[in-house]
Amino acid sequence: MSLVSIKDIAREVGVSTTTVSFVLNGKAREKRISEELKLRIEETAFRLNYRPNHVARGLRTGQSHTLGLIVEDISNPFFAHLARHVEHEADKSGYTVMFCSTENDESKAERLLYMMRHRQMDGFIIVPTPGMEAEVGSLVSLGKPVVLVDRYFPGLDICHVTVDNYRGAREAVRLLVEKGYQRIGIVTLESSQTQMREREQGFRDAMSDHGLEVTVGRVLHIPFDSTDRQASSAVLDMLSREPDMDAVFFTTNYLGVSGLEAIRNSGKRIPADIGMVSFDDSVLFRLGSPTISVVSQPIREMGRAAVSMILAMIRKEMPETKTLILPPVVQVREST
Repeated sequence: MSLVSIKDIAREVGVSTTTVSFVLNGKAREKRISEELKLRIEETAFRLNYRPNHVARGLRTGQSHTLGLIVEDISNPFFAHLARHVEHEADKSGYTVMFCSTENDESKAERLLYMMRHRQMDGFIIVPTPGMEAEVGSLVSLGKPVVLVDRYFPGLDICHVTVDNYRGAREAVRLLVEKGYQRIGIVTLESSQTQMREREQGFRDAMSDHGLEVTVGRVLHIPFDSTDRQASSAVLDMLSREPDMDAVFFTTNYLGVSGLEAIRNSGKRIPADIGMVSFDDSVLFRLGSPTISVVSQPIREMGRAAVSMILAMIRKEMPETKTLILPPVVQVREST
C-alpha cells in the first residue's frame, strides 16, 4: 500500500497542495484559511492515515525536529527520569528525542556524537563524560545548539542546567549532625566531573564548619567502572577498618544501593548503629526498610529547563539564562 501524500489530500478536498501544506504545518490562521476548510483538511488527513515525511521536510527546512539526548546510563533511575521529562517537554513542541548512553566511555561518547551529528539533530542535550570537552566544543563551534545537564565544563561557555551539588552535600552533613552523628564518612566516585567534585567539597566544608574531622579512612573513592559487587565490597572493607564511623554520605544513588548492601552484610543496623544519606533518590530508598534519607534533584525542572534552552537556541533566540543552578530537596526518612 502506497503512502498517502499531500497531493492525495488536496485531490480529495479539492484544494491546492499549498493550502494543505499550510494547514498541516499549523499556518492556517496565518494564511487566513477558514476554520471550516482547516477542519475538512485535517479530517481528510486523519481518514486517509496521512503520515508526514520528516526526512523530506528536513531537507526543505534544514530541520529534522529531532533532539539528541546523550546520558551516562539510561538504566540509572535519575537519567531514566530525566529522559522521560525531556521527551515529554520536547513532544509539546513537536520534537522527537533520540536517546543514547555513553556508559562513561569516552570512545563510545565520541562515536555517539559523530553519529548524531550526521543524523541532522537540531540540537543536543548532553550529560557529558570527562573526555567529551573537545567534541562538545567542536559542536558549539559548528553552530549546533548544545545544552549540558547535571554537569558542565568550566572551560566552555555553554548553556547548562545543574543542581546545587555543593549545597546538597552540605545539607546532607547538616542533617546528620542535627541527628547526633559525629564520625561521618563519605563514599564517592573517583572522578574529575564537576558534580562529584562539588559534592565532596561541600561535604568537607560542612564537616569543617561543624568542627568535625574528615579522616583519610572515612573517605572512599570508588572507580567508575566498578561493579556493584566491587563497590559493595569496598564499602564493607571501609566499615571494617572504621568501626567507630557512625554515619555515611553516599554521593550517588547507585553507590548508596551498594552501600546499603554492605551495611547490612556488616551486621550494623540503620539508624541505630550507623546513619545514612544518599545524593539522588531510588525506589529502594523509598520502599525498603528502613527508608533512606536522600538529597534529591528536581529532575522534572531540569528536563523542562534544558528543553526550553535548546528550543530557544534552535529558534535563534537567547535563552532566559545560560546557567541554571536548581536547589536540591532534602527528603528526611528513617535512616537518619
